Amino acid sequence: MNAAVRDTSSLAIVSLVFGLLGWSFLPMLGSLVAIITGHLARGEIRREPARLQGDGLAIAGLVLGYAAIAMAVLVVMIFVLFFGGLVWLGAHS
Repeated sequence: MNAAVRDTSSLAIVSLVFGLLGWSFLPMLGSLVAIITGHLARGEIRREPARLQGDGLAIAGLVLGYAAIAMAVLVVMIFVLFFGGLVWLGAHS
């Protein structure tokens, strides 16, 4: 019996690696690359499911990328609200 061997999508691996890098060494750039390559990998895997695998890796990269960007937006919002509140209190004292 010959079993068909499926390759893992290179884009899915890149998405996961950059998703992890987005949380450590390349905060915004890594997250953006993870999101872009994750979507590209999922499309590539959907077009050729008999030849490629790695959808879980692509999803993990997407989740890490989107979570890092959401966390960065939240931190910026907290920063602006905190220091904006301090400026407002200083102006009204």
